[in-house]
Amino acid sequence: MTDYREPLLRPPGEGRTVGVVGDVYRFLATGAETDGKYAMWEALVTPGSGPPPHRHSREEESFYVLEGEITFTVDGREVKAGPGTFANMNVGSLHSFGNRSDKPARMIISVAPAGLEQMFFETGVPLEPGAESAPPPSPAEIDRLLAAAPRYGVEILPLH
Repeated sequence: MTDYREPLLRPPGEGRTVGVVGDVYRFLATGAETDGKYAMWEALVTPGSGPPPHRHSREEESFYVLEGEITFTVDGREVKAGPGTFANMNVGSLHSFGNRSDKPARMIISVAPAGLEQMFFETGVPLEPGAESAPPPSPAEIDRLLAAAPRYGVEILPLH
């Protein structure tokens, strides 16, 4: 017999929201709400922003671009992605994404299984629901993220 959970319905603009190195992440579903199966969030990626190359040892990560343009780099290959583009990063693949345009981009990010969202809750900056901007990353925030990443099975490579 399976435990019954109430369906999760999250209205627009609601959901725990954090600033992660300058971007806004609004969590649509967390592991606590999906029995650890997956987590999903909306990401507002500002121009010039995005994480450095990294790899996950625990989860697959997928992206669906809603607005703007995101450049994905996967194992050294760059792909420009506009609205409607889906990308999936396998466990262990070296990847990054960035907004190289002059306009904000918005996408849905999910990880399976869940757990990575806890790293963002631990290291990010709490924001009000509906926030559309985050403070620029501080050295302290970057240090927190670099210190936490190995505990979540994430290897962050330095930028060259």
